[in-house]
Amino acid sequence: MAESAPFIVAALYQFHEVLDPAALRERLLALGRAHALCGTLIVAPEGINGTVAGSREGIDAVKAVLVELGFGNLEFKESTASVQPFRRFKVRLKAEIVTFGVPVAPREQVGTYVRAAEWNALLADPDVIVIDTRNRYEVKAGAFRGAVNPQIDSFREFPTWLDEHAGELDGRRVAMYCTGGIRCEKSTSLLLQRGFTDVFHLQGGILRYLEEVPQEASRWDGECFVFDGRVTVGHGVKEGSAVMCHSCGWPLDARELDDARYEEGVSCAHCHARTPDAQKAAFRDRQRQFDAGLL
Repeated sequence: MAESAPFIVAALYQFHEVLDPAALRERLLALGRAHALCGTLIVAPEGINGTVAGSREGIDAVKAVLVELGFGNLEFKESTASVQPFRRFKVRLKAEIVTFGVPVAPREQVGTYVRAAEWNALLADPDVIVIDTRNRYEVKAGAFRGAVNPQIDSFREFPTWLDEHAGELDGRRVAMYCTGGIRCEKSTSLLLQRGFTDVFHLQGGILRYLEEVPQEASRWDGECFVFDGRVTVGHGVKEGSAVMCHSCGWPLDARELDDARYEEGVSCAHCHARTPDAQKAAFRDRQRQFDAGLL
């Protein structure tokens, strides 16, 4: 990973028992203040998840403290950003580090990890069905060729989708992928819990694949949606070209930015018709404040 950009962005997670989430939150908040970090970390009894951005020293400090606290198998992926992709630093306490809504045991059973270098072989195998576990707006920015898109609006909807399509997966080898790997820890655990046996997932997610697989050998089309100010990243985990509609969260390409229904901070072609005029007026006021540096 090149470090020519001034900010290091670290996406991290690990399922690991946290006996005192509130104490861990305070430790991380103090660390964030000390190193001027920005981003969001989620702490729950089942572990930690999130993305932070800052200096090389600050990111190294986060990793060192987490390892010291027992997160020795931390899934940790780095990329860079030309500007700080977050506005502030938050550490949130939640019931789950990625909301699924169905009890699963990812610390006990998950699908077989597939390294980025081996992923193309699974994609090319006609006996394997590949499923994208991300939300619709994420898939819109980019996806692996031939992957099934469940058309979900939140990860909570995935168990229902699985219930409705279990018959189509019965007897098949199933491979799953997501942005960084964490959602697949739960989705593959659920499949195993429900009796599926040949279950795989992309280790380190799309981000690891884009980092390690050369573009000329890649089976990825488009860019990868990320939950920060960069909006998307491309091959080499370099900053992408998409712009987010801050009204509905949809990633927009150059063609959509030229659409007459696009107004920065107010609406785009996807949400213009369903956004009430009063809400558009409020969004315009917010955008004016943002442009003036008041937000």
